[in-house]
Amino acid sequence: MSAIPATGREWHLVARPQGWPKPEDFALREVPVAEPGPGQVLVRNLYMSVDPYMRGRMNDVKSYVPPFQLDQPMDGGAVGKVIASNADGLAVGDHVLHSGGWREYAAVDGKRAVKVDPRVAPLTAYLGVLGMTGLTAYSGLLEVASFKEGDAVFVSGAAGAVGSEVGQIAKLKGASRVIGSAGSDEKVRLLLDEYGFDAAFNYKNGPVAEQLKEAAPDGIDVYFDNVGGDHLEAALSSLKVHGRITVCGMIAQYNATEPPAAPRNLALLIGKRLRMQGMLVSDHNHLQPQFFEEVGAWVREGKLHYRETVVKGVDNAVDAFLGMLRGENIGKMIVALED
Repeated sequence: MSAIPATGREWHLVARPQGWPKPEDFALREVPVAEPGPGQVLVRNLYMSVDPYMRGRMNDVKSYVPPFQLDQPMDGGAVGKVIASNADGLAVGDHVLHSGGWREYAAVDGKRAVKVDPRVAPLTAYLGVLGMTGLTAYSGLLEVASFKEGDAVFVSGAAGAVGSEVGQIAKLKGASRVIGSAGSDEKVRLLLDEYGFDAAFNYKNGPVAEQLKEAAPDGIDVYFDNVGGDHLEAALSSLKVHGRITVCGMIAQYNATEPPAAPRNLALLIGKRLRMQGMLVSDHNHLQPQFFEEVGAWVREGKLHYRETVVKGVDNAVDAFLGMLRGENIGKMIVALED
């Protein structure tokens, strides 16, 4: 058992944001670190994830996951090293993936900690390409959208951790055409040159519907939605009969204080006989072994590429979260808790 520090720092939500979150909605506080209880491990976190869904948990509303509580530590995906263990099967020195992020030290139920091997993949990969975001991309495309070889696929927010993986999996599985949208010319070049998309556009350069029709003149079969709003409206217009939509996220309206203006063409669902389905990755955990085997092989073989934006220091975790909401990251946004 390693030496247990007397205190550690953790981020608390201290005010519920109205619209865009502000730094003063959060507080970094020093708290005592206790020995792990029965069945628990104490983990020194090395990396933590910041994700769009966390914005919804800052609102005091009923949802699929409980909201963050005020003046309590937030949580989220993290990878760290076990420094004390009272759990069978987990020893001091093991690296584990768990949900006790937003803090330097976390006491975790051993049954909810997944051992990961830094020799197989970098530890950060278990928060992104081989983690929750990767499984979201894999299950959302293949199971929710019922992707089949020959489909034309449009992905919004395509330079993000989920979107970039969706597009590459579609290509590897035989898509006829993959189109992505992103928020900068640099990200568009990344989609084309590194991730192998057939077409991509900067949604800030003109109306999304017009740019999508130019990129996919024959229409699309699948739309993977990370954005909502005008992207969803554009996709509805371009989808072919019996097209499918996976609604993974709607980041365009997470911080909105007024209802969105779009989409205004939902009636197209009827005539085109479209299927539109929301998804939560937790509903698809049964695919995890298949996902690890297939996507893990693609990563090892260099067939599937990924990027990470790593912000150093627990002090900068909120800045990383806000930057992610503004689209400042390329690929998965991760915080390295140590400078």
